[in-house]
Amino acid sequence: MNRRHFLKHMAGYSLLAAPGYQFLRTIQANAQELRRNNKSVVILWMGGGPATIDIWDLKPGRPTGGEFREINTSAQGVRISEHMPITARQMNNLAIIRSLTTTEGDHNRGRQLMHTSWTPNPAIAFPSLGSIAAHEIPKLQGYRDISLPNYIAVGGAADGPGFLGMNYAPFTVQNPGTPPENIRAPQSLGSNQVETEDRIRRRQRLFYTLEDNFMYGRVPHLSAKDRPRFADASKAHMEIYNKGFSLVASKEGKVFDLRGENQNLVAEYGNNNFGRSALMARRLIEAGVSAVEITLGGWDTHNANFNALATRQLPTLDRAMGTLVRDLVDRGRWRDTVLVWMGEFARTPRINQNAGRDHWSRSWSVVVGGGAIRGGQAYGRTDADGTSVAENPVRVGDLFATIYRALGIDPNTQVRDNIGRPFAIAGTNPNGERPNAIRALVG
Repeated sequence: MNRRHFLKHMAGYSLLAAPGYQFLRTIQANAQELRRNNKSVVILWMGGGPATIDIWDLKPGRPTGGEFREINTSAQGVRISEHMPITARQMNNLAIIRSLTTTEGDHNRGRQLMHTSWTPNPAIAFPSLGSIAAHEIPKLQGYRDISLPNYIAVGGAADGPGFLGMNYAPFTVQNPGTPPENIRAPQSLGSNQVETEDRIRRRQRLFYTLEDNFMYGRVPHLSAKDRPRFADASKAHMEIYNKGFSLVASKEGKVFDLRGENQNLVAEYGNNNFGRSALMARRLIEAGVSAVEITLGGWDTHNANFNALATRQLPTLDRAMGTLVRDLVDRGRWRDTVLVWMGEFARTPRINQNAGRDHWSRSWSVVVGGGAIRGGQAYGRTDADGTSVAENPVRVGDLFATIYRALGIDPNTQVRDNIGRPFAIAGTNPNGERPNAIRALVG
């Protein structure tokens, strides 16, 4: 192809930008419908392993009980730490699972287990909860596509897509409230919004044309119907760039900028990194994002556990978590959003010589709410000292099955790895039995 021939074809391709521009207008017009229909999961990840015995399942008067008092909550009969008063007012919307029992006491292995529901295996990269949600939620009835990535991690790195591939990897926002640099249109495209969008769409159409020629040119002997099966990697590459083009061209990228938010609400969430992350999570799920993970680290309290929780960890957590739940309820998003609070494991009931607690996975708590979950209850029970599960033990597979069921996803759904092997999205429990959603929490 000579230069004149190439330019002639490119001039023709650029005329195809108009339909793309009209498509952008349609996406913006349907924004409200998007927000009403899309399901979402928000993961509050507590990096380091939180002492759940001092937060959700206190043992006052026992040798393992520690320094904190219990307080009443809006859920009758459910009591939590005195340092969680804002969240206590929202407990009628939340459920505490107090009988989780897991098998991993190492930070890395525990993180993998609690993100994937599968016991870590060096031979298999299992997909995380957020990646599965990004994979499965778009299949639900009523879902509307958006320009934003379907899985976004705010304020910290999240676990990845494993064998599902990069289409389902988390888009990371390190500084909540500050728009990522790589979603801004290049200044060379001009300052006029309409002109900028038009030029981006022209570049996008050119990109599509070149990608199509490459993808389908690999197997010219096959019919158009059969070719896509042999171009998975090329297709994924094109879909990722499609999201990028749409995000830069649309107004949806403004969701990352908190400058227009009510400053009183920002203060309620907590004007700190985790508070801004929680506020960002609310904005993202309102925009239709399928999975958002926010991270609060600092829970590895082998020393001075009670001082760290009382002065640093719990005040930060309480403001962000309690305000997030209230905000989602007030805005009518709670029914379409499932929230899960968890870490890689918990802390020993026994208090060590440094006034700290060590790694513990035998009996601990997680918190869930939203979607189809019945709030206002505590499920399961540990013994008087918190050293073992006394009633209704829950495995990690059962937890994941409950989360998926609450989102409207069948927990028996299987995904296949890159060589075609099927894996259940809720993992398997010890001895290989199939996980079950907790009927007391979600039918």
